[in-house]
Order: sequence, then structure tokens, then C-alpha cells
Amino acid sequence: MSEVKKILLVNFDGIGDEILFLPVIKSVKAKFPNAEITLCLEPRSKSIVDLCPDINHLILTDIKSKNKYLELLKFYFKALLGRFDLVISSGSNKMIPVLLFFMGIKTRIGYDCGGFTTKLLTQAIKLNNQQFAGKMYHSLVAELTDDAYQNPSVNIEYSDACKDMILIHPGVSKMSIRKNIIKSYGNDKWAELVELLLDRGEKVALAGGPDDDECIREILKKVDGRENFYNFYGKTKNLKELGALMTGAKKVICCDSAPMHLALALNVPTIALFGPTDEKKLVPERDNVKVITANCDCRPCLWDKRMTSCDEKYCLKITNDQILECL
Repeated sequence: MSEVKKILLVNFDGIGDEILFLPVIKSVKAKFPNAEITLCLEPRSKSIVDLCPDINHLILTDIKSKNKYLELLKFYFKALLGRFDLVISSGSNKMIPVLLFFMGIKTRIGYDCGGFTTKLLTQAIKLNNQQFAGKMYHSLVAELTDDAYQNPSVNIEYSDACKDMILIHPGVSKMSIRKNIIKSYGNDKWAELVELLLDRGEKVALAGGPDDDECIREILKKVDGRENFYNFYGKTKNLKELGALMTGAKKVICCDSAPMHLALALNVPTIALFGPTDEKKLVPERDNVKVITANCDCRPCLWDKRMTSCDEKYCLKITNDQILECL
């Protein structure tokens, strides 16, 4: 392993999962400090490079597009030209081990997903997806690096733009909504929460990106122009700028989303609203994090029991009183 000069990491999913994957990158960099690291990921998650200086290059592969096989073929040739010494691949797509094998990469590490593809890996790691996702990813490199697991973390220069404010980021990705994976608890409730906080004398900041346009507009109809309300919607161009707002916030309130993972990686006080997903797999145990769930016996159901949200959505019947009690 001393001759490892070029490393390929493969992790396909949203930006939240890329943040959860950061401990893998940090451990690999600590083990091979002089190696170049290339991360293969989906185009929607490319902004992770702004949060992780250990990433030298990106290979963008839109594996969820209609042309996913063409995308995988492009990935194959780009990676082949990279002449990597080591590859570490997360996920369970059985096409990936085949491609990695034919790339001729000497050391190929991935999850043991069964079938013949496992034999194409030089090291197949038992997959335990019933634990915190950060630890699950890090199991891929625990033996390789002999590096103790640490929760995802990012360093962003402090900003006092939201000093003494409660920062609310209400949105989730439009991709999840298109797939009927509903994790946000309603535009009207978000608007009501902002009003209640302002009525209590709190300073409230609102942030969001293009995916959150509809939700933000509903909130602004009720609170725009009120004293102690600060609108940062559209003023953060990337994750790094959003993270800067979070660094000075009194508290961040959000649902299960990429901004939640960013807030957790920054170690800022956070209130996270969870519906169908499992907070035990997505939120590290920490004193300054409060998770709020509805009184619902059937949650969590994604992804172990179902792949889309149900029609009733009982798990999203969180009340603003629950949130106010955590402040």
C-alpha cells in the first residue's frame, strides 16, 4: 500500500450522503497523505468539493438519469484513464464492481452485496445499514486505515450574519418530492412557526435554495417586512455560504435534508424534524441536537419498509408546540 498515489472514491447519492461520507475521505487522506483523491459522484452533489479540501478531482456520473448505462460507460473510461491504484466504492449497484475489475485497479474495496460481483472485489466489507450512516460508510476503510471513526465535520469561517438568530431552512430537494419521498412538514406550518417565534421576540432568519422557492414564498406572504425577520433566501450561492450563515446562528431548525447534515457537520445547535426516515441512522448522538418526531407508531418506514411516502403521512404531524418546547 505504500505505493498508492492515486485513489478513486465512489459514492453516488445526494449531498447529505456526501457529507456523511467525509470521514472516509479524511481517513484515507490521513493514511495516504501524498496521494491524489478523485471522488466519483452525482452532478447534484458536486458542491461537496467546497467543503472538503482533500478532494483533488471529481468524476461526475448521473447514475439516476435515463441514460444511466451511458453514464456508467463514461465513468468507466474516465476512471480507466485515471490509472488508479486503489478504489473504495460505497453502494450496492452490482455494475460497479464489474467496471472496477475491468479497469485493472489493483485494490478494490466495496460492500459484500452477495452474488458473483463480490468476488470481483479484493476486499468485500460486510454491510451493516442499521447503524449511523457515517459509521456505515467508514467501515469500508476501518481496516485499511486503522483510523478511529469520527463524525462528519467541516470547517467554515465564522460569520456573524445570523448572530443571535434562529435560522430556519425549511426545504428538501425537489428530486425527493418527485419521487414521493416527503420529509418536510408543510409550508403553512413553517410560516406559522416563523410567526410564533417572532411573536416571542426571537430574531428569525430564513434561508433556502432554488428547490425551496414555493415554500419560501408561502412563508414570506405572512412574515416579510416584520421586525426581527431577516430574509437570506437566494443570498447563499452554495453550501459554503449557507454554512457560513449557520456558524453564527443561535439555533438551526430544519428537516431531514442536506442543510441538516451541514449543520450537524458544523456542530451548531440544531433542531431536526423527522418524518418517515430514521434519525438513528442519520443524526449522531450529541447534546446540542434535538430530534423531533410525531407520535406515530409506524415510523420510521423509509427505507426498510417502503421506498416512497404513504398517503396518510401521520409521521409528519409534528406540531409547532413541540418545536417551541425545544428552544
